Amino acid sequence: MKRERAFVESRRNRIVEMLQGNPEVRVDELSQILGVSLITVRRDLQYLEEQNLLVRTYGGAVSTMAPQYMKDEVQLYRGLIARYAAVFVAENDTIFINTSSNALQILEHMQCGNVTVITNNGKAIGRDYPSGVNVVLTGGELRHPKDAMVGDFTLRNLQNVYAKKAFVGCSGISAEAGMTTEIFNEVSINEMMIDHANQDVFVLADHTKIGRNSSFTSCPIEKIQYLITDEKAPQDALNAIREKGVRVYQVHKTDFKPEQ
Repeated sequence: MKRERAFVESRRNRIVEMLQGNPEVRVDELSQILGVSLITVRRDLQYLEEQNLLVRTYGGAVSTMAPQYMKDEVQLYRGLIARYAAVFVAENDTIFINTSSNALQILEHMQCGNVTVITNNGKAIGRDYPSGVNVVLTGGELRHPKDAMVGDFTLRNLQNVYAKKAFVGCSGISAEAGMTTEIFNEVSINEMMIDHANQDVFVLADHTKIGRNSSFTSCPIEKIQYLITDEKAPQDALNAIREKGVRVYQVHKTDFKPEQ
Protein backbone atom coordinates (compact mmCIF):
# COMPACT_ATOMS: atom_id res chain seq x y z
CA MET A 1 0.00 0.00 0.00
CA LYS A 2 2.80 2.42 0.90
CA ARG A 3 4.63 1.56 -2.31
CA GLU A 4 1.48 2.18 -4.36
CA ARG A 5 0.88 5.51 -2.62
CA ALA A 6 4.47 6.54 -3.26
CA PHE A 7 4.07 5.65 -6.95
CA VAL A 8 0.92 7.79 -7.25
CA GLU A 9 2.58 10.72 -5.49
CA SER A 10 5.63 10.42 -7.74
CA ARG A 11 3.44 10.47 -10.86
CA ARG A 12 1.52 13.52 -9.67
CA ASN A 13 4.74 15.31 -8.77
CA ARG A 14 5.99 14.63 -12.29
CA ILE A 15 2.86 16.26 -13.74
CA VAL A 16 3.52 19.34 -11.62
CA GLU A 17 7.14 19.40 -12.80
CA MET A 18 6.02 19.15 -16.42
CA LEU A 19 3.71 22.13 -15.92
CA GLN A 20 6.65 24.17 -14.64
CA GLY A 21 8.29 23.81 -18.05
CA ASN A 22 5.09 23.99 -20.08
CA PRO A 23 2.11 25.94 -18.69
CA GLU A 24 -0.40 23.72 -20.54
CA VAL A 25 -0.59 19.93 -20.85
CA ARG A 26 -3.01 17.54 -22.54
CA VAL A 27 -4.56 14.39 -21.09
CA ASP A 28 -3.69 12.18 -24.06
CA GLU A 29 -0.06 13.30 -24.02
CA LEU A 30 0.25 12.72 -20.27
CA SER A 31 -1.23 9.25 -20.69
CA GLN A 32 1.46 8.33 -23.21
CA ILE A 33 4.34 9.90 -21.29
CA LEU A 34 3.36 8.43 -17.93
CA GLY A 35 2.22 5.08 -19.27
CA VAL A 36 -1.16 5.14 -17.55
CA SER A 37 -4.78 5.26 -18.70
CA LEU A 38 -6.69 8.42 -19.59
CA ILE A 39 -8.92 7.83 -16.56
CA THR A 40 -5.89 7.72 -14.24
CA VAL A 41 -4.56 10.98 -15.70
CA ARG A 42 -7.93 12.67 -15.22
CA ARG A 43 -8.03 11.52 -11.59
CA ASP A 44 -4.56 12.93 -11.05
CA LEU A 45 -5.54 16.26 -12.63
CA GLN A 46 -8.68 16.45 -10.50
CA TYR A 47 -6.64 15.83 -7.35
CA LEU A 48 -4.03 18.42 -8.32
CA GLU A 49 -6.75 20.95 -9.12
CA GLU A 50 -8.20 20.43 -5.64
CA GLN A 51 -4.72 21.23 -4.30
CA ASN A 52 -4.77 24.48 -6.35
CA LEU A 53 -1.76 23.32 -8.37
CA LEU A 54 -3.51 23.51 -11.74
CA VAL A 55 -6.79 24.34 -13.46
CA ARG A 56 -8.35 21.71 -15.69
CA THR A 57 -9.36 22.69 -19.19
CA TYR A 58 -11.07 20.86 -22.04
CA GLY A 59 -8.76 17.92 -22.78
CA GLY A 60 -6.00 18.97 -20.39
CA ALA A 61 -4.90 21.44 -17.74
CA VAL A 62 -2.99 24.67 -17.22
CA SER A 63 -0.65 25.51 -14.40
CA THR A 64 -1.69 27.97 -11.72
CA MET A 65 1.54 29.69 -12.72
CA ALA A 66 0.35 29.96 -16.33
CA PRO A 67 -0.49 33.34 -17.85
CA GLN A 68 -3.35 34.86 -15.93
CA TYR A 69 -5.78 34.80 -18.83
CA MET A 70 -5.44 31.01 -19.21
CA LYS A 71 -6.14 30.03 -15.63
CA ASP A 72 -8.68 32.77 -15.01
CA GLU A 73 -10.92 31.85 -17.92
CA VAL A 74 -12.20 28.57 -16.45
CA GLN A 75 -12.68 30.15 -13.03
CA LEU A 76 -14.55 33.05 -14.63
CA TYR A 77 -16.91 30.70 -16.42
CA ARG A 78 -17.50 28.70 -13.24
CA GLY A 79 -18.45 31.85 -11.39
CA LEU A 80 -20.83 32.88 -14.16
CA ILE A 81 -22.38 29.40 -14.19
CA ALA A 82 -23.02 29.54 -10.42
CA ARG A 83 -24.51 33.03 -10.68
CA TYR A 84 -26.82 31.91 -13.49
CA ALA A 85 -27.86 28.78 -11.57
CA ALA A 86 -28.83 30.89 -8.55
CA VAL A 87 -31.60 32.48 -10.64
CA PHE A 88 -33.45 29.15 -10.52
CA VAL A 89 -33.59 29.15 -6.71
CA ALA A 90 -36.95 30.52 -5.56
CA GLU A 91 -38.41 31.75 -2.29
CA ASN A 92 -39.12 28.90 0.15
CA ASP A 93 -37.11 26.37 -1.87
CA THR A 94 -35.32 23.41 -0.35
CA ILE A 95 -32.38 22.40 -2.53
CA PHE A 96 -29.61 19.82 -2.65
CA ILE A 97 -26.01 20.81 -3.41
CA ASN A 98 -23.37 18.10 -3.73
CA THR A 99 -19.62 18.31 -3.16
CA SER A 100 -19.01 20.42 -6.27
CA SER A 101 -17.12 23.63 -5.49
CA ASN A 102 -18.85 25.21 -8.49
CA ALA A 103 -22.34 24.33 -7.22
CA LEU A 104 -21.45 25.61 -3.76
CA GLN A 105 -20.80 29.07 -5.24
CA ILE A 106 -24.57 29.37 -5.72
CA LEU A 107 -24.76 30.33 -2.04
CA GLU A 108 -23.01 33.60 -2.82
CA HIS A 109 -25.58 34.65 -5.43
CA MET A 110 -28.97 33.75 -3.98
CA GLN A 111 -31.35 36.71 -4.00
CA CYS A 112 -34.37 35.13 -2.26
CA GLY A 113 -35.15 34.27 1.33
CA ASN A 114 -36.22 31.26 3.36
CA VAL A 115 -34.11 28.84 1.34
CA THR A 116 -32.87 25.60 2.89
CA VAL A 117 -29.71 24.11 1.42
CA ILE A 118 -28.95 20.46 2.17
CA THR A 119 -25.38 19.55 1.31
CA ASN A 120 -22.65 17.01 1.95
CA ASN A 121 -20.04 19.64 1.09
CA GLY A 122 -17.99 20.37 4.21
CA LYS A 123 -16.66 23.55 2.60
CA ALA A 124 -20.07 25.11 3.28
CA ILE A 125 -18.92 25.59 6.87
CA GLY A 126 -17.80 29.15 7.46
CA ARG A 127 -18.81 30.29 3.99
CA ASP A 128 -20.54 33.64 3.56
CA TYR A 129 -24.08 33.50 2.25
CA PRO A 130 -27.10 35.83 2.34
CA SER A 131 -29.41 36.04 5.32
CA GLY A 132 -32.47 33.87 4.87
CA VAL A 133 -30.38 30.96 3.58
CA ASN A 134 -30.26 28.02 5.98
CA VAL A 135 -27.57 25.37 5.46
CA VAL A 136 -28.09 21.80 6.68
CA LEU A 137 -25.10 19.44 6.58
CA THR A 138 -25.74 15.76 5.95
CA GLY A 139 -23.00 14.60 8.27
CA GLY A 140 -20.93 11.51 7.51
CA GLU A 141 -17.30 10.56 7.06
CA LEU A 142 -15.28 13.62 6.05
CA ARG A 143 -12.98 12.89 3.11
CA HIS A 144 -10.11 15.20 2.18
CA PRO A 145 -9.11 17.11 0.16
CA LYS A 146 -12.66 17.88 -1.04
CA ASP A 147 -14.12 17.89 2.49
CA ALA A 148 -16.84 15.60 1.16
CA MET A 149 -19.22 13.94 3.61
CA VAL A 150 -19.78 10.38 2.45
CA GLY A 151 -20.61 6.88 3.65
CA ASP A 152 -23.56 5.01 5.15
CA PHE A 153 -24.18 7.70 7.77
CA THR A 154 -24.69 10.29 5.04
CA LEU A 155 -27.00 8.01 3.07
CA ARG A 156 -29.12 7.20 6.10
CA ASN A 157 -29.55 10.90 6.87
CA LEU A 158 -30.64 11.60 3.28
CA GLN A 159 -32.95 8.62 2.99
CA ASN A 160 -36.08 10.41 4.17
CA VAL A 161 -35.17 13.89 2.92
CA TYR A 162 -36.62 15.37 -0.27
CA ALA A 163 -35.91 18.71 -1.93
CA LYS A 164 -37.55 20.68 -4.72
CA LYS A 165 -34.36 20.96 -6.76
CA ALA A 166 -30.85 19.52 -6.95
CA PHE A 167 -27.85 21.55 -8.11
CA VAL A 168 -24.95 19.21 -8.75
CA GLY A 169 -21.50 19.41 -10.25
CA CYS A 170 -19.67 16.56 -11.93
CA SER A 171 -16.40 15.42 -13.46
CA GLY A 172 -18.02 14.89 -16.84
CA ILE A 173 -21.34 14.79 -18.65
CA SER A 174 -22.28 13.28 -22.00
CA ALA A 175 -25.36 12.01 -23.81
CA GLU A 176 -23.98 8.47 -23.67
CA ALA A 177 -22.81 8.14 -20.06
CA GLY A 178 -24.89 10.83 -18.35
CA MET A 179 -23.40 12.59 -15.33
CA THR A 180 -20.14 10.99 -14.21
CA THR A 181 -17.60 11.40 -11.42
CA GLU A 182 -14.09 10.21 -10.59
CA ILE A 183 -14.96 9.65 -6.90
CA PHE A 184 -16.68 6.30 -6.31
CA ASN A 185 -17.83 6.99 -2.74
CA GLU A 186 -19.81 10.05 -3.91
CA VAL A 187 -21.86 8.16 -6.51
CA SER A 188 -24.59 6.79 -4.22
CA ILE A 189 -25.04 10.19 -2.55
CA ASN A 190 -25.31 11.97 -5.89
CA GLU A 191 -27.84 9.35 -6.97
CA MET A 192 -29.97 9.87 -3.88
CA MET A 193 -29.94 13.67 -4.18
CA ILE A 194 -31.01 13.41 -7.81
CA ASP A 195 -33.71 10.80 -7.11
CA HIS A 196 -35.03 12.84 -4.16
CA ALA A 197 -35.34 16.10 -6.12
CA ASN A 198 -39.10 16.44 -6.62
CA GLN A 199 -38.99 19.08 -9.35
CA ASP A 200 -35.75 19.67 -11.26
CA VAL A 201 -32.16 18.53 -11.50
CA PHE A 202 -29.57 21.10 -12.62
CA VAL A 203 -26.07 20.03 -13.60
CA LEU A 204 -23.37 22.71 -13.48
CA ALA A 205 -20.44 21.92 -15.77
CA ASP A 206 -17.95 24.22 -17.48
CA HIS A 207 -16.72 23.45 -20.99
CA THR A 208 -13.84 21.26 -19.76
CA LYS A 209 -16.40 18.65 -18.64
CA ILE A 210 -18.80 18.58 -21.59
CA GLY A 211 -18.66 15.41 -23.69
CA ARG A 212 -16.30 13.87 -21.19
CA ASN A 213 -16.90 10.51 -19.48
CA SER A 214 -15.33 9.89 -16.08
CA SER A 215 -15.10 6.61 -14.22
CA PHE A 216 -18.48 6.27 -12.48
CA THR A 217 -21.99 7.24 -13.56
CA SER A 218 -24.02 9.16 -10.97
CA CYS A 219 -27.15 9.29 -13.11
CA PRO A 220 -28.26 8.68 -16.70
CA ILE A 221 -28.84 11.71 -18.89
CA GLU A 222 -32.61 11.10 -18.81
CA LYS A 223 -32.77 12.15 -15.14
CA ILE A 224 -31.33 15.61 -15.85
CA GLN A 225 -33.64 18.47 -16.79
CA TYR A 226 -31.12 21.32 -17.10
CA LEU A 227 -27.43 21.71 -17.95
CA ILE A 228 -25.72 25.04 -17.27
CA THR A 229 -22.40 25.42 -19.04
CA ASP A 230 -20.46 28.09 -20.95
CA GLU A 231 -19.94 29.32 -24.49
CA LYS A 232 -16.79 27.25 -25.08
CA ALA A 233 -18.54 23.91 -24.64
CA PRO A 234 -18.28 21.70 -27.77
CA GLN A 235 -21.49 22.08 -29.75
CA ASP A 236 -21.61 18.50 -31.03
CA ALA A 237 -21.64 17.18 -27.46
CA LEU A 238 -24.25 19.76 -26.44
CA ASN A 239 -26.48 18.87 -29.39
CA ALA A 240 -26.36 15.20 -28.41
CA ILE A 241 -27.34 16.15 -24.86
CA ARG A 242 -30.20 18.33 -26.13
CA GLU A 243 -31.48 15.40 -28.18
CA LYS A 244 -31.92 13.52 -24.89
CA GLY A 245 -34.37 16.18 -23.70
CA VAL A 246 -32.01 18.25 -21.56
CA ARG A 247 -32.45 22.01 -21.69
CA VAL A 248 -29.02 23.64 -22.09
CA TYR A 249 -28.06 27.14 -20.94
CA GLN A 250 -24.71 28.69 -21.87
CA VAL A 251 -23.15 31.66 -20.10
CA HIS A 252 -20.87 34.11 -21.94
CA LYS A 253 -17.93 36.26 -20.97
CA THR A 254 -20.00 39.27 -21.90
CA ASP A 255 -22.26 38.37 -18.95
CA PHE A 256 -19.41 39.26 -16.59
CA LYS A 257 -19.66 42.63 -14.90
CA PRO A 258 -16.71 43.47 -12.65
CA GLU A 259 -17.48 44.94 -9.25
CA GLN A 260 -17.28 48.72 -9.10
